[in-house]
Amino acid sequence: MIPNTIRQRLLVIAGLVASSFVLASCASTAPTCVGPQSKNLGTAIASVQSSLMDGCHAHFDRYYSDLLSIAEGDPKPENKREFSQFLVWSSDKGLLSNRQAEDYYNRYFNVKFMSLKGDYNNCSHTCPNKQKVLFDMERELSEKERGLLKVSLDSDGYYRADRLYQEVELVLEATCSACSAGR
Repeated sequence: MIPNTIRQRLLVIAGLVASSFVLASCASTAPTCVGPQSKNLGTAIASVQSSLMDGCHAHFDRYYSDLLSIAEGDPKPENKREFSQFLVWSSDKGLLSNRQAEDYYNRYFNVKFMSLKGDYNNCSHTCPNKQKVLFDMERELSEKERGLLKVSLDSDGYYRADRLYQEVELVLEATCSACSAGR
């Protein structure tokens, strides 16, 4: 015969063990959100799409970076199309807005700079922030190097973007000097 205090303790322990099993089973239904395991871009995109639809949409940026790394392992011009289709799919599924999808694509695969978009007056907006604008453009140029050069072998596109960066740098310097002289 077991005394009441020991019996109560055993019931508490049994209740704790049972509740830990319930909690463990609940935790196991949460998505694991692992990155793509395949080195084939098409297969990796399919894996990412599945993960995104299973509740891992908060990891979109990491998945996109993973896909870029996979594409760097097998660079070819068709990779641009693969990324475009993936971004259209992401927009169609409501994971990204149309503008966000365009920004992702253009940041890596287009010669135009997303850092420069906007209809601001150069003297009043851009010149006071010139260093930040140039820093943002330089960072974007490295993203274009990754997308255009390392992922899709578009050296012509990358070098056009590089020339555009250098031209903007010169024009911005001249414009800001003229703005300063005019004050």
